[in-house]
Amino acid sequence: MTQSFRAISPADGSVVAERAFTTTAELDRALDGAREAQRAWARLPLAERLARLDALIAWVGEHEQTLAQELTAQMGRPIRYAPGELAGFADRGRTMLELAPEALADLRPPEQAGYTRFVRRAPLGVVLVMAPWNYPWLTSVNAVIPALAAGNAVLLKHARQTPLVAERFAEAGREAGLPEGLLTALHLDHDLAARAISDARLDYVAFTGSVEGGHAVRAAAAKRFIATGLELGGKDPAYVRADADLAVSAENLVDGAFFNSGQSCCGIERIYVHESLFDGFVEAFAEHVRAYVLGDPRDPETTLGPLVRVSAAQAVRAQTEAAIAAGARPLIDAAPFGDRPLPYLAPQVLVDVDHSMEVMREETFGPVVGIMSVADDEAALTRMNDSRYGLTASIWTRDEDVALSLGRRLETGTVFMNRCDYLDPYLAWTGVKDSGRGATLSRLGYEGLTRPQSFHLRLS
Repeated sequence: MTQSFRAISPADGSVVAERAFTTTAELDRALDGAREAQRAWARLPLAERLARLDALIAWVGEHEQTLAQELTAQMGRPIRYAPGELAGFADRGRTMLELAPEALADLRPPEQAGYTRFVRRAPLGVVLVMAPWNYPWLTSVNAVIPALAAGNAVLLKHARQTPLVAERFAEAGREAGLPEGLLTALHLDHDLAARAISDARLDYVAFTGSVEGGHAVRAAAAKRFIATGLELGGKDPAYVRADADLAVSAENLVDGAFFNSGQSCCGIERIYVHESLFDGFVEAFAEHVRAYVLGDPRDPETTLGPLVRVSAAQAVRAQTEAAIAAGARPLIDAAPFGDRPLPYLAPQVLVDVDHSMEVMREETFGPVVGIMSVADDEAALTRMNDSRYGLTASIWTRDEDVALSLGRRLETGTVFMNRCDYLDPYLAWTGVKDSGRGATLSRLGYEGLTRPQSFHLRLS
């Protein structure tokens, strides 16, 4: 078994960081330290906990430029966009702090003479947060901040591609005055991650990643009575109705499909357009795609960076080539984007696609999107729901009532109208089918990180 790993920059193949994997002894100390720190932390007044967490968020903001450069180096986000993830981190984190007093408040039934009765939201104990590389700050804040606000301790494991994010998160906690052991960064390999999940000292797992990773988490937790929150893959659809604003929908759906080089769980991967708008939409969409600048993510002029690694780019290319071999028609000439080696990959738009093709069924996670013509709302709904995933869906229309009516029939965690690829921290972030279980963000995001404890006091 390897004892260390390297984070390789997709920008140029250089080594960003080399780290030793956490050992069994280190994991044991982290679990013991987390349990001890959590007991004292949970006894602090909520206002004090929230103040220290606000200081943590402030520290990240103060170091935004450095952290943005590290993010670009680790996973390839163009530097012109990388600071946006840190700003989103602050927005989500502070929203969860704002919601904490109400979300964690006691629930009190009608008064009954001679009794005091209420339900308290008690912390679970120790929470393991397992975060991915594609949005390492944004995905981890969804669980880490509310877990700590609720009185839990957190063990934080990031993907091997972005180990510096976990370390910086823990550093921010120390600088903000969090007790030692309350927020600990760990570099767990798969075996030790499974061991941690099966350990009696751990009380909850918040995992964001692949469907296969979600199954592994569930398997590790199978012999214990602990809950898991799973935010998994997506194959998110958009429907452009006949009454949609063509220019607005084309421009925004291009961004929804190709931002972060398409490496987003809730990115747009398939689009259904009413036949009356199809030709005009496809033409406008393709023109926006051709305007991307594929290049080194450290260059401020770059708008489309590399994929995270060569193997990822190879998988996206293979899926695209299979679709073309089955009859799909590519609209984007790769030549103007330059002759760059993988993991740099030119964007592609496919038409003449159908659901027999993997590119319309399975997660692509790259800068490729398929567009189909549909005759009406019913045809669009059928195709949008024809997926094993259900994270978000986007409807482009001028009619809010129609969007609500169609949205109620969509098998998805979030329904958008005239926007996509976005998380509102005041709304629950959740998925159905193979996109996962549980919810983060909003007041509901606190429910999985706490347990109800009822108090029934009879007065003398």
